[in-house]
Amino acid sequence: MKWRVWLANASFKPMKLILKLIFPFQAWQRRHAAAATFIQTLRKRIFPILVLISCITVLLVDNFTPAIAQIAQLPREEIRGVWMTNNDIDILKERSKVREAVSQLRRLNFNTIYPVVWNSGYVMYPSAVAKRTGIQPFVLRGSDGHDILADLINQAHRHGLLVIPWFEFGFMAPPTSELVMEHPNWLTQKRDGSQTSASAAGEVMWLNPFHPEVQQFITSLVLENITQYDVDGIQFDDHMSLPYEFGYDPYTVALYTKETKNNPPANPQDQAWMRWRADKITAFMVQLNQAVKAQKSRLIFSVSPNYYDFAYKFQLQDWLNWIRLNIVDELIVQIYRPNLQGFISNLSRQEIQEAQKSIPTGVGIMAGLRNNTAPMQQIQSQVRAAQERGLGVAFFYYESLWESAPEAVAERQAGFQALFRAPALRARVE
Repeated sequence: MKWRVWLANASFKPMKLILKLIFPFQAWQRRHAAAATFIQTLRKRIFPILVLISCITVLLVDNFTPAIAQIAQLPREEIRGVWMTNNDIDILKERSKVREAVSQLRRLNFNTIYPVVWNSGYVMYPSAVAKRTGIQPFVLRGSDGHDILADLINQAHRHGLLVIPWFEFGFMAPPTSELVMEHPNWLTQKRDGSQTSASAAGEVMWLNPFHPEVQQFITSLVLENITQYDVDGIQFDDHMSLPYEFGYDPYTVALYTKETKNNPPANPQDQAWMRWRADKITAFMVQLNQAVKAQKSRLIFSVSPNYYDFAYKFQLQDWLNWIRLNIVDELIVQIYRPNLQGFISNLSRQEIQEAQKSIPTGVGIMAGLRNNTAPMQQIQSQVRAAQERGLGVAFFYYESLWESAPEAVAERQAGFQALFRAPALRARVE
């Protein structure tokens, strides 16, 4: 209201000035009666017009005020993403296939690509850090010797899509990888001394997230990636964690004993022991975020975990605390459920609602696997359920969007077009 009054008053000031410029000589008017009469008549005719202009100005202010309020309350960016995994490597290695893929994603109104850059103990780009660490006997390149990540970024940006590299394996590595064989002191173990666990990627071992050399290695890889490439962010998923059975290696035992004056409990699910390890992982993620932001302050620090109850109890991943500590810029919760009712029940979790209040939030949806395809009807019902709750979506993974699918390519693409009828472009960081 004060603003409207000020603007109305301000609109009268130039009117008063105009009148003074037109009729500046009051003494002259008194000496020339005929001219004075003419000027008074002119004033009477002009003044109502000026008043009308002022009223219109006030009305325009009233009309613009709701628009201004809406600008201040714009909805958060809607995530429409897709992961590009090592299963998509045949596409990523060919410039023409990347160009076609990016163009198609843009036509279907996707806005974000999450390409894998850390998988099975190896990086998917030329890395001085990996070479220096002695873990990479090869350099992954495209079919004509080009840098596949740089090519994807260039082509995606030309079409207005964000590229957020995905550190898929986190602290996880296969037993046969050079990373494991060259740095056995970086590994952690269970209480019985065993070092492996089962995962979707097969049998894996775990880097010790509490070991300073491991932390430095992961940090160096991340900083190398974000400085070497024109990326829009960096993403960590459910493997930036540690299964609750682990942490009984000599280094961690000594650290826990030093800090608590007690040995680690025999029960790996002891609450204090779980909290200590989860807090250590959180402390590292805070440091990693600070290192990333020091290089590129507006880069998106993205996290894609399992739902919170599972993530904390089974993986010591306290990602809800990460959000509360303001180190997460984007959240995508993996909800890979074929059953719609089970999918919706996970959408309604309190931690997702909390995240929505502060950052762009979405859910990961299974678009299918090579040996277990997902029908388009299932995908559409899940996407619509997410959209109804103001959530974005990301699909696992690119090839299964329409290549490895039960329906024809044209039918699948039409299905995604129906879900995303209008563009939802995301602003690039500079």
